[in-house]
Amino acid sequence: MSGVRLFEKLLKSKLVNSKLRIGSIMLFSWLMFSGVSDAQFLSEQTMKLDKALRLIDSYYVDSVDRDGLVEDAIISMLKELDPHSVYITKDEVKKMNEPLVGNFEGIGVQFNLLYDTIFIISPISGGPSEKLGILPGDRIIYIDGENVAGTGISTNGVRDRLLGKKGTKVKVEIMRRGEAELLDFTIVRDKIPIYSLDAAYMMDEDVGYMRFNRFSATTMNEMNKAVEKLQNEGMQNLILDLRKNGGGLLDAAVKMADEFLGKGKLIVYMKGSKLPQQDFTASSAGKLEEGRLIILVDEGSASSSEIVTGAIQDWDRGLVIGRRSFGKGLVQRPFYLTDGSMIRLTIARYYTPSGRLIQRSYKDGYDNYLNDFTSRYASGELMSADSIVFPDSLRFQTKINKRTVYGGGGIMPDIFIPIDTTVNYAYYNLLAARGIINNYVLSYVDGNRSQLEKIYKEFKVYRSEFIVDDSMIADLLKMADKKGLPRNESSIESSGDQLKLLIKALIARDIWDMSEYFEMLNTGDETVIKALEIINNSALFDKKLAER
Repeated sequence: MSGVRLFEKLLKSKLVNSKLRIGSIMLFSWLMFSGVSDAQFLSEQTMKLDKALRLIDSYYVDSVDRDGLVEDAIISMLKELDPHSVYITKDEVKKMNEPLVGNFEGIGVQFNLLYDTIFIISPISGGPSEKLGILPGDRIIYIDGENVAGTGISTNGVRDRLLGKKGTKVKVEIMRRGEAELLDFTIVRDKIPIYSLDAAYMMDEDVGYMRFNRFSATTMNEMNKAVEKLQNEGMQNLILDLRKNGGGLLDAAVKMADEFLGKGKLIVYMKGSKLPQQDFTASSAGKLEEGRLIILVDEGSASSSEIVTGAIQDWDRGLVIGRRSFGKGLVQRPFYLTDGSMIRLTIARYYTPSGRLIQRSYKDGYDNYLNDFTSRYASGELMSADSIVFPDSLRFQTKINKRTVYGGGGIMPDIFIPIDTTVNYAYYNLLAARGIINNYVLSYVDGNRSQLEKIYKEFKVYRSEFIVDDSMIADLLKMADKKGLPRNESSIESSGDQLKLLIKALIARDIWDMSEYFEMLNTGDETVIKALEIINNSALFDKKLAER
């Protein structure tokens, strides 16, 4: 679309009110860069822009928030293009980069707010707090002399006080069970790693499981360590869980897929009207080119997750189980602006090896695009694969077995797992949303930590022997009553098993780590159970991989 046409479309857009139209005119020539068409138009608009700015400064009746006008105009302009071309403020840029770079700077603790007090879930391994001896269950009462207990401090307020540049100091005073006085710690902030690997463990004698929450600069280092560990423990086959993984760095996705595919095999390619086609292919032999492989996806699996999944599916390297993925196949490039803010502009589309475009349609508008989950639920797609209809134009074939796969709207799994609609989760969801389950678990672990650690020295013993009994559920419900949450007896009865499992998993997380949390949850996860059943049956696995 030419610059003139885009500008005219913006001014006519219903999304842009009169103030934003003014801002858009002010902004238009600034956003355009050298090399675009309509150079004469650009020059004319630049002259008009200069005059308009001087007129507003000299004569407009009220003061004008120029920065606000400009930012609103940018946001509206980008909405006219596609859902993933976005404006990001300077502060948002910093926060956005943390999980992709793989670290941030601070004191290195996982915390929660319990009874209006900062409760340490656990110090991050290797971080400055762990090195000083800060322990799970400690409560931070003062930060740099400021009382932060019982003051209504928010999670962001805690982050603002504890995060800071590497080498700077923060003084905290901690209350610890068994200690009569507050304990003083002066912590020197340092770089704290953010992990993309949530869990890695052996499900049985030869099946390993790995779950990634994002694709970051540290992903492959984490994966390599996990693979080495699991292979030393006997792993022959792998279940790779990419559910709710919203993506991240393209390079990390390509390298992950490379581990499963032979040298020279195409992983993904991208192209755009201003960019020539660029192919990404597998390099030397990967560590996981042999053995059965299953990838788990759902409606939250997007972007880089879809690159890995699409490559594996197209080369018939493994099976995909779950529900249709999100459908993001647009490539963004960051353009930094003068104040440190950023425009992430779509410059290309990416395609799987068979030629599938995974990006789903956004022709019905920005809001409808964002509400895709609601639309899928309403259409019945999340309950039945038969509710999804693809036109013949979106049919493609895999590279080896010539199986039919589909493009134009996410990765369709080889084996569909519907969401569970048989359980009434209404009360369960309210307990979780209001933080009551989490607060109960924190209180329970706080009061029983020493006993739990004494009885269950190993997680496998805890997993097989610990029971969340009815008395614990009764205590949880009493806590919910005090919070004013009306009881829903039918929902309590229906979701009771899931509630007990979640409590047991959360206790495991607090005593051990995230890997044990997911290992516990997975014992009741229908998708994981189905994947384990298929991967352990070589004949069934091969049959599914050959079905057309």
